[in-house]
Amino acid sequence: MMALMVHLKTVAHLRGRGDRIAKVTFRGLPFYSRIAENCEEVANFNETFRWPIASRLDGNEMLEIQVYNYSKVFSNRLVGTFCMVLQKVAEEGHLELTDTLIDDNNTSIKTSVTIEIRYQPMDGTVGMWSDGEFLDVPDDRDGMFAFETDSLLSGQSHGSGTSPGRSLQGSIPTFRKAGKGVFSAMKLGKIKSSKDDHKKGDEPAVLDMEDLDRKAMRLAGTLDPDTISLASVTAVTTNVSNKRSKPDIKMEPSSGRPVDYQISITVIEARQLIGLNMDPVVCVEIGDDKKYTSMKESTNCPYYNEYFVFDFHVPPDVMFDKIIKLSVIHSKNLLRSGTLVGTFKMDVGTVYSQPEHQFYHKWAILSDPDDITAGCKGYIKCDIAVVGKGDNIKTPHKANETDEDDIEGNLLLPEGIPAERQWARFYVKIYRAEGLPKMNTSIMANVKKAFIGENRDLVDPYVQVQFAGQKGKTSVQKSSYEPIWNEQVIFTELFPPLCKRLKVQIRDSDKVNDVAIGTHFIDLRKISNDGDKGFLPTLGPAWVNMYGSTRQYTLMDEHQDLNEGLGEGVSFRARLLVSIAVEILDTTSPEIISSTEVQVESVSNISESATGKIDEFFLFGSFLEATMIDRKIGDKPISFEITIGNYGNQIDGVSKPSLSKKKKKDGESEEEESELIQNSSEDEADEDSDLVSVSSTPLMKPVITDRNYFHLPYFEKKPCVYIKSWWQDQRRRLYNSNMMDKIADKLEEGLNDVQEIIKTEKAFPERRLRGVLEELSIGCSRFVTLANKDVNQAGRTKLDRERLKSCMREMDSMGQQAKQIRTQVKKNTVKDKLKLVQNFLQRLRFLADEPQHSIPDVFIWMMSNNKRIAYARVPSKDILYSIVDEETGKDCGKVKAVFLKLPGKKGFGHAGWTVQAKLELYLWLGLNKQRKDFLTGLPNGFEELKATKTGPGLQSVPPVSLVYNMKQVFQLRAHMYQARSLFAADSSGLSDPFARVFFSTHSQVTEVLSETLCPTWDQLLVFDDVELFGEASELRDDPPIIVVEIYDQDTVGKAEFIGRTFAKPTIKMCDEHYGPPRFPPQLEYYQIYRGNCTAGELLAAFELLQIGQGGRADLPPLEGPTDSERGPILPVPLGIRPVLSRYRIEVLFWGLRDLKRINLAQVDRPRVDIECAGRGVQSALIQNYKKNPNFSTLVKWFEVDLPENELLHPPLNIRVVDCRAFGRYILVGSHAVSSLRRFIYSTPDKNSNNWATAGDIVVNMDSDPGVRKMDTVVKLDAMSDAVVKVDMTEEENDKKKKKKKKKGGVEEEDETDERVLDWWSKYFASIETLKETLRAQEAAQAEAEEREDLEIAAEAADIKPDDLLLKGSKMKEKTKEKKSSKDKKKGLAADGSERRPVKTKVDELVVYNKELETEYGNFEDWLHTFNLYRGKAGDDDEHALDDDRIVGRFKGSLCMYKLPLSEEITREAGFDPNMGMFQSIPHNDPINVLVRVYVVRATELHPADINGKADPYIVIKLGKSEVKDKENYISKQLNPVFGKSFDIEATFPMESMLTVSVYDWDLVGTDDLIGETKIDLENRFYSKFRVTCGISSNYSLHGYNVWRDPMKPSQILAKLCKEGKIDGPHYGPGGKVKVANRIFTGPTEIEDENGLKKQTEEHLALAVLNHWEEIPRVGCKLVPEHVETRPLLNPDKPGIEQGRIEMWVDMFPMDMPAPGPAIDISPRKPKRYELRVIIWNTDEVILEDDDYFTGEKSSDIFVRGWLKGQQEDKQDTDVHYHSLTGEGNFNWRFVFPFDYLMAEEKIVISKKESMFSWDETEYKIPPRLTLQVWDADHFSADDFLGAIELDLNRFPRGAKTAKQCSIDMIRNEQELPTISIFKQKRVKGWWPFVARDENDEMELTGKVEAELHLLTAEEAEKSPVGLGRNEPDPLEKPNRPDTTFLWFLSPLKAIRYLVCNRYKWLIIKIVLALLLLIMLGLFLYSMPGYLVKKLLGA
Repeated sequence: MMALMVHLKTVAHLRGRGDRIAKVTFRGLPFYSRIAENCEEVANFNETFRWPIASRLDGNEMLEIQVYNYSKVFSNRLVGTFCMVLQKVAEEGHLELTDTLIDDNNTSIKTSVTIEIRYQPMDGTVGMWSDGEFLDVPDDRDGMFAFETDSLLSGQSHGSGTSPGRSLQGSIPTFRKAGKGVFSAMKLGKIKSSKDDHKKGDEPAVLDMEDLDRKAMRLAGTLDPDTISLASVTAVTTNVSNKRSKPDIKMEPSSGRPVDYQISITVIEARQLIGLNMDPVVCVEIGDDKKYTSMKESTNCPYYNEYFVFDFHVPPDVMFDKIIKLSVIHSKNLLRSGTLVGTFKMDVGTVYSQPEHQFYHKWAILSDPDDITAGCKGYIKCDIAVVGKGDNIKTPHKANETDEDDIEGNLLLPEGIPAERQWARFYVKIYRAEGLPKMNTSIMANVKKAFIGENRDLVDPYVQVQFAGQKGKTSVQKSSYEPIWNEQVIFTELFPPLCKRLKVQIRDSDKVNDVAIGTHFIDLRKISNDGDKGFLPTLGPAWVNMYGSTRQYTLMDEHQDLNEGLGEGVSFRARLLVSIAVEILDTTSPEIISSTEVQVESVSNISESATGKIDEFFLFGSFLEATMIDRKIGDKPISFEITIGNYGNQIDGVSKPSLSKKKKKDGESEEEESELIQNSSEDEADEDSDLVSVSSTPLMKPVITDRNYFHLPYFEKKPCVYIKSWWQDQRRRLYNSNMMDKIADKLEEGLNDVQEIIKTEKAFPERRLRGVLEELSIGCSRFVTLANKDVNQAGRTKLDRERLKSCMREMDSMGQQAKQIRTQVKKNTVKDKLKLVQNFLQRLRFLADEPQHSIPDVFIWMMSNNKRIAYARVPSKDILYSIVDEETGKDCGKVKAVFLKLPGKKGFGHAGWTVQAKLELYLWLGLNKQRKDFLTGLPNGFEELKATKTGPGLQSVPPVSLVYNMKQVFQLRAHMYQARSLFAADSSGLSDPFARVFFSTHSQVTEVLSETLCPTWDQLLVFDDVELFGEASELRDDPPIIVVEIYDQDTVGKAEFIGRTFAKPTIKMCDEHYGPPRFPPQLEYYQIYRGNCTAGELLAAFELLQIGQGGRADLPPLEGPTDSERGPILPVPLGIRPVLSRYRIEVLFWGLRDLKRINLAQVDRPRVDIECAGRGVQSALIQNYKKNPNFSTLVKWFEVDLPENELLHPPLNIRVVDCRAFGRYILVGSHAVSSLRRFIYSTPDKNSNNWATAGDIVVNMDSDPGVRKMDTVVKLDAMSDAVVKVDMTEEENDKKKKKKKKKGGVEEEDETDERVLDWWSKYFASIETLKETLRAQEAAQAEAEEREDLEIAAEAADIKPDDLLLKGSKMKEKTKEKKSSKDKKKGLAADGSERRPVKTKVDELVVYNKELETEYGNFEDWLHTFNLYRGKAGDDDEHALDDDRIVGRFKGSLCMYKLPLSEEITREAGFDPNMGMFQSIPHNDPINVLVRVYVVRATELHPADINGKADPYIVIKLGKSEVKDKENYISKQLNPVFGKSFDIEATFPMESMLTVSVYDWDLVGTDDLIGETKIDLENRFYSKFRVTCGISSNYSLHGYNVWRDPMKPSQILAKLCKEGKIDGPHYGPGGKVKVANRIFTGPTEIEDENGLKKQTEEHLALAVLNHWEEIPRVGCKLVPEHVETRPLLNPDKPGIEQGRIEMWVDMFPMDMPAPGPAIDISPRKPKRYELRVIIWNTDEVILEDDDYFTGEKSSDIFVRGWLKGQQEDKQDTDVHYHSLTGEGNFNWRFVFPFDYLMAEEKIVISKKESMFSWDETEYKIPPRLTLQVWDADHFSADDFLGAIELDLNRFPRGAKTAKQCSIDMIRNEQELPTISIFKQKRVKGWWPFVARDENDEMELTGKVEAELHLLTAEEAEKSPVGLGRNEPDPLEKPNRPDTTFLWFLSPLKAIRYLVCNRYKWLIIKIVLALLLLIMLGLFLYSMPGYLVKKLLGA
């Protein structure tokens, strides 16, 4: 047996005097020494620590010894650490040494340690086992344990080598029948010490985090600060001890519930479609829904820009498996289905897992499913977004279109998938299945049996495999429970596939309809690895287990969904042997099958041993307690059944007559008999052979616990079950899984703690995080050592090997990174690092999920009346035993609280939350050979009762029940203080809550508190004489859990369940002292769960006190009377209830809004009641809610006693009641403010008040463009160095000029004749800025990540990150951006410099890509809005439907502070005592306001019509007034530009909610709402951010940037200063202004319309306003001139965005001067242009025709041209006939008039969609000119020869001569400089025509010389031209050579040419042949006559 022993002798040269303790750590397992008390210089420990080890000692492993100064009260102080590498020990096996310690800073200190180390390798020198510890060990003992892993069993004798005072021991607690328990030493940082040490060992488990004052200090005695857990959220989950495992709090299965999804797909355009001159249509298909785009004629690059939306209501799993298929179909019409060009497939899950759940502007590659050799068939550019409920989609602002034309760089593929995907074959081999259930009723079978006399299996199975939208089926095996197929299903799909899951389903073939027997999903990501050392998908051959509904067959199975793979299976259905392999195809090889049809072939059989050696497993279970049994089942006897696979299943396992009847009960035969016999290994002693499985407990009648629940009276006799089963031994898979799971659990728990520490603002979260990372890296390295053990086990598949390799790599790197990150965790980086570590957690969970099953899961069923009632499912890996501790399942050999639930759909909703039964269950699963250990984990103090039976070898039969002869009596005290934020269970929106506390078989309830969501029960529940069985010391460490359920009391019917939580009590044994630090216990918050959702928090404490010999008299006394029957309620005792102090709470009552009707009556006289901790205040009564919903008295206050600790503050309740006649009050609605922290008033710090400045501060304003613009010196672009002086108006053009600058670096000039800039110039410039900011943000983010990676990589390689940065010096430049983008994240409202890049010279506004209020904290700077709720809370996921419960809103605010308040505040000048802390608040009298709403545009509207479009118009409602803009609807647009402003007069407070809706206009029927957005104008109006009218960046009196506010900047500034009581503004000379103690500078003159300059202070004032946040005390960011983007929502589709609207609102009080007219933002009209294209010549056009007569190659050339989108207006030149060289001369003019929007670079076309359309639709299309060259034919269709498409904004410059013109002009379009016809106006040159040949290569098919001339409509009118060669301005006739007219001019010449040259020989041959024929004819003609003559002899 390998072991490492360390003998710690002494520690010398210590300083001072005190208690010392040492911690010795090896392989992550720490031992603590005893405490050496009161020692000075030398501490004599003299202790031995022993680590049994499973794998050989590696020379690089470390031993660490840490010595601490021990303190009972404070944390331990680290003295020093000693580390050594064990290389010497590994070689020699023995070492003694004395060495010095080092301190935190790695410097050596005097203190030294003396140790001796021994290491025993595997040479059998250690005594084997002490007697009785093993069951009878067979003779071949060496062999027996060696099969396990390559290690021996790490058991050891009790206390071997440990000091007598303490028994610490390694991984397995040994088992004594009734002796003292020996615990495993360290679990989760807690130390278990034996009884005599309790007095010292008890340190508080809940720690004060405050005293952790040094990094390496260690906490209370035995605890490492980094491994301690906070109880609050994780109360139960963390005190995981060695005998109990943690229960699962969340009950409901989350999957399987249908959810709303919306998938939106925009098909923008297609390019490079293969095929000549086609008419393409795109078909979008999701699942079975298909939608088509319109057809575009004769083009290979159609532009669609069509938007499709698919709505689904299905469970997430079903949704994510659906396939999105995009296909392009050529020439589809009503009659023809068209031919498929190519398709693209991807599953929805892939899209959903993208960032933002979407692909935006990406190109999908089309491939042909019928011909996989054919390569790419074209590209479709599209957007795909998947929105689930509550997701909001952000539309990325990408750069302009040029970047997106780079197809290769923007492919529609997830990150990390190569652009060139290859075809691959997926082979899914289906071998055989076992254990199928019967799928027919037995009646038919019996009839058959009577007739035929044979017993048939009642199932006809086949297997169906689904992948990437295709299905394949195996053959049907008739009547077989164990069918053998040996077939493979082959899919051909691109690799890597964009479909994540493969579905394998066993189905039962039936004449009527086939049903699923079981379904298994295989996740391709789990069976492959795409890293550089990765592997292709591979699986098996391995058995996969299928689960589903219960096995009884019924015609209508209510749980059929479970068999389809939806929801959690409740029973084992079958197991199937499958394997998967993938082969990448070489598509060039000739014999390849080119179709992607699914094929099914047969394969050869597979050997039995391929899946592993079959071994016998033993499952043992003991039921220690069965409580909380639902009362519906409580009246009949109950038993529990445990099954694993079909073993143990007595009702509906499949029975089969077989030899093995004697072997197994009820013939639960799963394997073939022969196999069993041959595998029943010889070492299984005889008595074992008839060990019968006992799989269910005896029936027992439940006993009543209370009104709702029953329990089974087990008391000291606990029933047991055991089952033997035979499975392939693939434990290694599960072991690896378990190790990773355990690391992950530990990590998760640690992360929860860190979050909790951050949340509760305790000290030092970074320390805890470092500890977590430390644990993680130790865990990872431990995994790598352990997992690498047995690589040669039978049945290991390729996947096992590859997975092991990749897991080890992953874990290794994760360990390295954890170490890495640990060193970087600082106080300020905790949150970022926490995110990183959370990725580790997901990664671990992903790795731990083993795709190849082995042993099926264990099901526990509660049976009543022979029916299955409720179940629990335990994964077999969780209870699997291993001799290596880390590999053991987390619940193996532990007592687990298991909650049974109802099966299938019954378990959704309410039924799923109520517990059917709670079991305390002990489970153990392992090889039968290791059976001796199966009882070790049980609580000690029992005797076994065997089944009555005689015969030898009795000792090895498992017990049928355990009898506990040790029992302890306790008193449980439950201090139920209060709960908060409970679920609203009544229709009033409140609940009447009470709590029920369950402990063991007892339960008690608190009193019911009516109508509250935040009950303060303040009640102590005492449970007397609670009997617990087992050893006292064990119970102390492992008490059972307490379950607390909260209910809502209803007057009639049963109380309704609100939620439940678990807790662990603090325990005091009778010999312990009741006092600090553990007692009295602290109140803690426990999270209450209802299903998977949280339903509130409970504040309580629980203590369990042992009652000793002296009875209850010894317990700490209870206050108050305990004798009377119910007596007054006991309050929570003083030491436990929180310390209170006096607070005053001031309430600002402003008003009520939007109150709904209550019981059909309107609310008329409402009042608000505020209550907190039993005290409260009422508002004044509103006399007439309709007339004025505001309160007359604004501020009231009340005083209340609240806990000192802010975290324990009770919630504050706001209730609104309506006072009806006759003194009746009706509750309207209520709101609970759960946390008062944000309302706590803190006195302003006097020093910081003025930022502690003596002198004045000059505010740096250089960055402000406002200044730069007014200084008339303007720097031009970086390209030019000139400094030009210009006057104002010109400068504006200048800006316009420089607006666009190309990537290519060619300066582009906008034409200057647009002398005027309009509002839209400003808007588009701002959008550009927004995009740039977002881009910079992305870059900065990416760069930060990159830097992080570099650091991690660097530290792993021990380089300083700086060295690396020299390599990537680009980083240095980027960090500058990083700083700025941080500010930008605040929403582009950062100060001017950041916001404006140099290039724009237009004044800008701020475009927010979200609602304005999110940017400014909902404008709740002093006025808060509280939603009032009424009605029951919805149970939908996470209460998403709370909006339906809102019945109104209360506006007001709160302010709380401790009394007494300091004098300073109340003494301030102008302090109004009536207003308390709410000084300087405006009055709430009604006020008239002019509201001006500007609606710019809407984007991405949800289509409302069948054609996938909508006809939107705007409706604005405010109070009673409504503005409908119906006549101005915009036809068939999903991105309409409205550009309108609306003025509405309103009176606050009555009309304060503005609703802007977009409706869809319909010709017939009512108009549908597309979506609406609501804006609370009142909060905006009164906010200090001044939202009434945004402040622009510059002040001007005229032009597009005119000042909109009726008040000038100087007036606004003066008003703000007066309100804020600030000194100023003082305007000084030289353009300075002083406000408070800040000095601002700016220009001082302005021009009016006539260009005259005047002095003004406005610029200065505006400069201050733009920097108002820099003013001390009152400063805040004032809202700038802006456009906000608001999501449109539709009440019918809650939570899913229906589009967005860009708008803004200005408000002007009517008592102020009237504002000017509204700005004109009407949409820009497109400008009319005329494009004249002259086709001069063509050259080198390919020759298509063979001449009839001459066979010469020639072509009859003509050129066709059109502008994209206007195919019907195409124009053709005349034909150049018979060109022999490909040259053609035309001199032909095309004229294309069009409307063009400069700003958007789009042509605007209005046309009717079809003949049935009501009106014209406007399309916006990029301006592209298409020119094609054709060959004219007289009789057949013309032949297409080639084409070129020029984007008029950026096309390559034409070549000067035909020679220089080549195909490269198209191929390398990206690299070549481009020109824009809108800038150049006139261009002439040669361009190539191209077409694609058979191999899809581009080939040159001709060249054209053309001239393009662009004119505006006015210019065109002045110089008109004719089409073709017509007047006016005709072109001269082309000079075409003779040959073109050959036939018409000289027919004779042509004939001679023909005869002489070409066909001379042919004619001679024909003539000769004719002569021959004539002679033959004559011969035949005259022959008979001659013959007759001859014969007759004439």
